[in-house]
Order: sequence, then structure tokens, then C-alpha cells
Amino acid sequence: MCGALRPADSGKKAVLMGWVNRRRDLGNLIFIDIRDRSGVTQVVFNKERDPAVHYKAEALRNEYVVAVVGTAKQRVPDTVNKNIATGEVELIAEELRILNESKQPPFLPSETVLSNEEMRLKYRYIDLRRDAMQYNIELRHKVALAIRDYLSAQGFFEIETPFMTRSTPEGARDYLVPSRVQPGSFYALPQSPQLFKQILMISGFDKYFQIVRCFRDEDLRADRQPEFTQIDLEMSYPQPERVWEVVEGFLTAAFKAAGHEIKSSFPRMSYDEAMRLYGSDKPDMRLPAMVDVRSAFTQEEREKFASAFKVGQDFTSLLIRIPKAGEISGTERRTIGTYGAFAHAQGMSSVSLMTDPNRFARDYPNSSERILQAAGVEPGDLWVLVVRKAESKQTALQFFQTCGQLRLDLAQKYAAQHGAFEKAGDPARDFRFLWVTDFPMFEWDGDSKRWNAAHHPFTSLHDEDMAKLETSFDSTGDPKSPLGEIRALAYDVVLNGTELGSGSIRIHRQDIQSKIFRALGMTQEEARSRFGFFLEALEYGTPPHGGIALGLDRIVMILAGADSLREVIPFPKTARAVDLMVDAPTPVSEAQLKELGIQVKK
Repeated sequence: MCGALRPADSGKKAVLMGWVNRRRDLGNLIFIDIRDRSGVTQVVFNKERDPAVHYKAEALRNEYVVAVVGTAKQRVPDTVNKNIATGEVELIAEELRILNESKQPPFLPSETVLSNEEMRLKYRYIDLRRDAMQYNIELRHKVALAIRDYLSAQGFFEIETPFMTRSTPEGARDYLVPSRVQPGSFYALPQSPQLFKQILMISGFDKYFQIVRCFRDEDLRADRQPEFTQIDLEMSYPQPERVWEVVEGFLTAAFKAAGHEIKSSFPRMSYDEAMRLYGSDKPDMRLPAMVDVRSAFTQEEREKFASAFKVGQDFTSLLIRIPKAGEISGTERRTIGTYGAFAHAQGMSSVSLMTDPNRFARDYPNSSERILQAAGVEPGDLWVLVVRKAESKQTALQFFQTCGQLRLDLAQKYAAQHGAFEKAGDPARDFRFLWVTDFPMFEWDGDSKRWNAAHHPFTSLHDEDMAKLETSFDSTGDPKSPLGEIRALAYDVVLNGTELGSGSIRIHRQDIQSKIFRALGMTQEEARSRFGFFLEALEYGTPPHGGIALGLDRIVMILAGADSLREVIPFPKTARAVDLMVDAPTPVSEAQLKELGIQVKK
């Protein structure tokens, strides 16, 4: 391999094959760097030593594919290249074979300033030759291998599930596959193997996993692709803690394969607590929690504060702190104050922001020091006090979410620029994992005026909340129904503000599953039409079971320090779900459509 030679190989014959990474012609001496995925080695063509081989080397250009036979030689100290692993040795060429020529590429793998992303995706086969992309794909392989090895050692079987299956619309839109032999009928590509992995538990394979491709037709963003890879697993008879133990185990193995040591057990936090402290169900634990400081006001100053901001005596006041943000100018503080407009746009018309520490100390001298101390504010920190009059639980949740977004925006803008909030590519990164638990079982859809499953309709609920389900049937369609108070046995694993995976303990009894469908406003006929095969399977001795699915692409993206999934997927799609390299999707011929019984509506 081109990255294998070392000083100990000096005097040995070697054959190197790869691409011409760089060429330097000094007249009697021609130097090329020959590259493959293992690295580069300098090759020397000496006209005085071998004129014929030197003459042949004059034709070499970047990205030509070559084979070179020669003798390894240790470089003299003044010519050692400390930037590469083979920098102490070079190959003195004795034979050269040009295996293939190359057109001038639109960009070179050795370039440090990259072309725009569309060009990289169009010529992905050249982009993948770059060191960074080679590293990312190798990292992906190592991570997947570590996960497979760990789960196999824990007694899990890797079992494949179908790609062409039944459409059960929920969540994102399905990708559909027309059937030629059943005109007018369609398969769907799986959004996840959810029902199949539950059926595997019914079938007696009590520990299943799969590193599996999934497909969702939804709006794309940096951490979302139409086809993606999940680490999918399911177990029989687990408590949630057992699922968490397995996940922490394979994540520890995966991160170790990438050169990082992480600690388990991960901390745990309920959904309600996460929303109250961080305004997010995937909180970034590298930043301090938001602090409710209302009780730190004196009674007199609380009344003064409530009057000044017109929020009433029962106001909510959260202090958001960004550590070590450095000196914030008056102009920047006024800019921060405009986040009030952002809050108003979210329907938070009674939200106000206090950003001026001098004014705060002047107007509330008896409370200001105690409030800042309660929130742990230190010199150099940026803090913002957000206040809103107390209202319903639903609007309170919206208020916490708005504050949580403000917290992240401020951290990215102010803490990052002063070096306090690490960037993705930092080598010694702080990985803060978290389990978020006890998600709501149902969520109210104001547009359709109905309850939806917050996770999916096969998620089990807490036993002590079962009574609320029993009493909710007459109030289906009412946002004040007890359905909104039911907690699911659902959990997410979160890392530095990114959801890595989501899972739950499943419903294993047909009678409870029917009640969930009923609570969702689904008739027996509709449930049988959509999930009949699964409901029937539940009637044949289904063991309790549960599991989780984590995004492999997201894990590798974080480990690689990348800011997009496209950097760790070999052949990704653009934000418009287009593969620029193969130019897909494309129209197909009328003959193909006719064979499938399909007519395209213009």
C-alpha cells in the first residue's frame, strides 16, 4: 500500500499502485506522490539512473493511475517530510506502468480549498478520493463493525427484514413501489422495520438487531436524508433500563473504535424536566440549564417587576446563562433584545427580555445579586432574563421551547466566537449523553383537531396511567382530555443537543392495542385495514418486548466532526432529494409506465 513504507524497508524492492497525487518536474529529477487510501509515498524518477523510465514519467499528470516498481530508500534528514507517515522514505523508480490516464478533474483530491458542494456531489467519485472523505467512510466502517461485534457478543441475531412491504401511512410520507403483477397496488419502502421487529419477538428471536436502510419522503436538512441507516434492535422481556444498558454498551464500543472514551451510565431526565430546564426534548448538556428566578425577588421588587413588564404577580421568569461569552457590546445587547420579536412571532406576545446588567442592578438592587447568584452567573458570562405572565400548561410549554431556542442561538453566536462553546471539529470534544424518558403518549394536532401518537401507536404506557386511558374515550377530540397527561414508556438517547435514537417498550396485548387505536379515533375497521396482520399476530402469545433505533449516520457525523450527513454517506442526496452524480430521479419511458398500469398526471 502507498502508506506502508518505513525506514526499516530501506533497500527492499517494492511495487506501489495508485493515483498520481502530485507531480514536480525538476529536469533530471521528477518526483511524484503516489496515493491510495492508506496514504502517499514519494517516488523519484532519475534521468541519469534510468533515462527510459524518466522519459515515460514526463507524461504523468494528476490522477493518472500508475504502477511503480523500485527500491525503497531512506531520505536524508534535510528532505524528510514530517507531515506524512512515509515521510522518511522514498521509492527510487526502476519501472513505470501507466495503467490509466485521467482527464483534468474539475477539482483535485489534494486541494484544500474545495469546490462548491454541487460540484463535489456531481463528481462524487473524485470527492471520495479526498483524505477527509476516505477517513469518514473508514470511520463509518469501524463504528458499524464495533456495534455488530458488541451486539453479537450479547447474544443478538442480525436478521434482515423486507424492503418492499405494506404501506401503513404515519409520520413521514412513504416511498411507493408499483407492482407489475398486481396492477394498481403498491409496495412501500420501510420508514423503519418497526412491525417486523415486533413480529420477530412474537416469533421467538428474543434478541434482534439490524443495521438497516430506511426511507422517508420528508423535507430534508443537514442531519436528514431520504434514505438513511438505522441501528435497529428489539428485545423480549426488557425493562427500559435493560435497553439503555445495551445501547450504552454498543455506543461505548463505537466511540472507542473512533478513539474516544465515554462514560456510562448516561444520566436520565424526564421529558417534563427537560422542557422546563432546557426548553428542548434533546437538551445540549454542555450549556447550563435555564433557571426560574422568580422566587429570588423580594416581594416589593417582584411587584415592581410585574408592573414594569405588565405580566401580573404570577409571572414566569427564566434566566438563560451562556458561560464565558466575553465582553458584549451595547449594540450586541440591543440585538439580543430583538429576540423578543422572535418570541412574539411564536405566539408569545407577552414575552419580554432583560439584557442590561447595569439597569437590572439599578432598578432591582435588593434582588439582582441574589438572582444572578442563584443562576450561577460569573464575570464574563452572558445572561438574559426572560419574563412572561403565567398561563396554561400548553402555552407554558411553548414559552419554554422559545426560551430553549434562544438559549441555543445565543450559545452558537456568542459563546462559540469566544471559544467557550466547542466547535464540532475540536479533537478533544466533550460528549454529553442523556436519556430523556417518560415522553407524552399522545399529542394534540390543532389542525386536524385530533390526538396523534407522539412516538408511534405501538408504544406502551405507564401502568399507573392506564386509568386515564380508560376514562378518555368520551373526550377524544378534546385538547383538555386526560390523554394529554398519559406518559409513554418511550425514551430518547441524546448527545450534545442531537437526538441519536428513539425507542420504547411496546404494547404486547391486543386488548390494550385496541384501546390505543380507539383513543386515536381509529375505528376497528380502520385498524384492521391498516394493521390487521399485526393485530392478528398479537393474539398468538406475544411476549413483552421493547427496543430502540439509533441513526448510524448521525453518530458517524458527530464523530467525524462534520456538519452534514452528506459528509459521511458515500452517495447522498441534495436538499431537494436529487442524486447529482447519477441524475436521479428521472422520468421513465411510456412503455415502463404502461407495463405498470400508471399514467403520469401533468
